[in-house]
Amino acid sequence: QEQLTESGGGLVQVGGSLRLSCVVSGRKISSDVTGWFRQVPGKAREFVAAITWILGGKYYGDSVKGRFTVSKDSAKNTVYLQMNNLRPEDTAAYSCATGIVRSIYDADQYEHWGQGTQVTVSS
Repeated sequence: QEQLTESGGGLVQVGGSLRLSCVVSGRKISSDVTGWFRQVPGKAREFVAAITWILGGKYYGDSVKGRFTVSKDSAKNTVYLQMNNLRPEDTAAYSCATGIVRSIYDADQYEHWGQGTQVTVSS
């Protein structure tokens, strides 16, 4: 059973940076994608970024392109989300998820989820 643990969230001012980490323990070789999603109360989950474990392909949501970077350390089974130039609208609970997915943008296709970490950007 895969378990995902996020860390690195916190309070940051506009324009600041944070790096989130997602440790995937018990990772199955078949979990070919790890994605980052975010959610604010009352709204649907929003795709942020994703990375494939084997080829290292990277994908980003339109609202974070050019500001966020997803990366991985396969030896540590860890995926990172470097977030730069943060904006108030980036405030959300950020979660990582793994699975075999046909569409990396569809949260419903991911099988395993972490508990999430809160990111708050103050203006």
